[in-house]
Amino acid sequence: MAQYTIRRTLPQSFDAVLAKVPEALKTEGFGVLTEIDVKDTLKKKLGVDFRRYKILGACNPTFAHEALESEIDIGVMLPCNIAVYESSNGNTVVAAIDPERTMAAIGNPKLEPLAKAVKEKLQRVVESL
Repeated sequence: MAQYTIRRTLPQSFDAVLAKVPEALKTEGFGVLTEIDVKDTLKKKLGVDFRRYKILGACNPTFAHEALESEIDIGVMLPCNIAVYESSNGNTVVAAIDPERTMAAIGNPKLEPLAKAVKEKLQRVVESL
């Protein structure tokens, strides 16, 4: 299975970890643009119960602008998603998109240094939690 995330499992509550993520992102120049409550959405739309799971759409405006200047259709891959969810054993998992892996599919060499820089920032975010 190909690795496409920067992932960490933490022995902390979902609420505690989720509360830390926006500040950790901010220290690396990202802001949270969107928040999707997957548990709530699945309950409302399908009537199913699911674990606590949120997807945060994070954006670093400088990097987003640079990416869009290099590849106008890159917007379909923005913002950078970070998933925070409860694992089956009570821990909390944080998984951020690995932009080097995902942007490699585009095949635009101009994006390679940008993807590397974004990955390094997202790794620091995940490690800081």
